[in-house]
Amino acid sequence: MAIEELPVIQPGLPGPLEPELIRELSGEIRQLAAESDAVILAHNYEVPEIQDVADYTGDSLGLSRQAEATDASVVAFCGVHFMAETASILSPEKKVLIPDLDAGCSLADSITGDQLREWKSRFPGAVVVMYVNTSAEVKAETDYCCTSSNAVKVVEHIWQEHGPDTEILFGPDMWLGAFVERVTGLVDDPDRRGRFHVWDGECHVHAGIRPDDIKRTREEHPEAEFLIHPECGCATQAMEYVASGEIDPEGVRLLSTSGMLNRVKENPEGSYVVATENGMLYPMHQAAPKANLIEANRMAFCKYMKMITLPKLRDSLRDSKYEVKVDEELAERARLPIERMVSIG
Repeated sequence: MAIEELPVIQPGLPGPLEPELIRELSGEIRQLAAESDAVILAHNYEVPEIQDVADYTGDSLGLSRQAEATDASVVAFCGVHFMAETASILSPEKKVLIPDLDAGCSLADSITGDQLREWKSRFPGAVVVMYVNTSAEVKAETDYCCTSSNAVKVVEHIWQEHGPDTEILFGPDMWLGAFVERVTGLVDDPDRRGRFHVWDGECHVHAGIRPDDIKRTREEHPEAEFLIHPECGCATQAMEYVASGEIDPEGVRLLSTSGMLNRVKENPEGSYVVATENGMLYPMHQAAPKANLIEANRMAFCKYMKMITLPKLRDSLRDSKYEVKVDEELAERARLPIERMVSIG
């Protein structure tokens, strides 16, 4: 289903902070976190000083699991809005704060609950699979969530459980949908492909990833391994290009966040082309300072992820703002597709 216009407008970035101010604010934040019984979670694509002050860093689902596991009563989630919602869904007894309510996600915004309900009405009986990068309202209308790394497994599970001709609505990432079609062999099976419907949405950071750019980068660095982080919406387009043969698969590794960090630790002076949001290069550099880390494309940069700053985090902890709380009935419905995804692995 086409949508009129994909959201591509990005907010402006705040200016950099002086080192002395970073130290001062970081100390104040740690004190406030201790006083308010808060744990600070930061996504891998947040600005470095936010990652440095956090108790845990990781990808969105991993951080939500940390929120669920922690004994802290308050969760300060430094990420984008759907991530804080997911933490609230999984940990309804905790207060979940996000330092900036405007830290959104263009992929999550590419489908609304109303749009999904209308789509479902045209395909009664279809099973809905939605990327975890979606709002709570969309999750509540979903049968199974997935990440990029387990999307194929989730779809294959549905065929095993419901039959190989089961109609599936998949979204909102059209690149991940194309990847699933190719890896599962749907592209060579027109009848079954006609029962696999993909929403026409994407992450705005995709705009910076193109086969020619990646080919040129790899030609300039022939010694480098090509690392794709499959749990990042910003990498699904590169995954599809590899699967389709537009990018040479030789030397390509699909790795999770921890897999990327472990890889550079194994060969800390190696050379790597990294296809994901470029914020990931910071924790990789911290893990292996001598590694040569090359952006697959310098435009793979999400300004929404950079909206959380130390002053905003300080204010959030000090003033207990802004709380993200998912309605109990909505959260119960949204929790089911997440639990199904986790049970599949």
